[in-house]
Amino acid sequence: MALNSINTNQGALIALQNLNSTNMETQQVQQRISTGKKVASAKDNGAIWATAKNQSATASSMNSVKDSLQRGQSTIDVALAAGDTITDLLGKMKEKALAASDTSLNTASFSALKADFESLRDQVTKAATNAKFNGVSIA
Repeated sequence: MALNSINTNQGALIALQNLNSTNMETQQVQQRISTGKKVASAKDNGAIWATAKNQSATASSMNSVKDSLQRGQSTIDVALAAGDTITDLLGKMKEKALAASDTSLNTASFSALKADFESLRDQVTKAATNAKFNGVSIA
């Protein structure tokens, strides 16, 4: 009586090879689905994987540059806002100085204009001092 085993049965060997091949392909498809990448490692396709890694590094570098530029833009925005405030205050100071140059003013009016002028000067100093970005003074 002949014993049949998988090692001696030609049909069973072919079926086993097909099963193993199908299992490997299924694992590869599952890996692609889980990673979302057609080439997930150098083993899948070395040239494409190396190119993808290089592009990924370049994209990372570009993101760092973009972040730095955005911080620079924010710093400039803070400086411009402080500059606008100071410009407005200087315009008001000019008005007070011109009004104080009127020779027909009495002492009380002149003193009031002088007090307003000094208050505006203090506001200019405060605006310049408070112009900070990320805790660093811009002035």
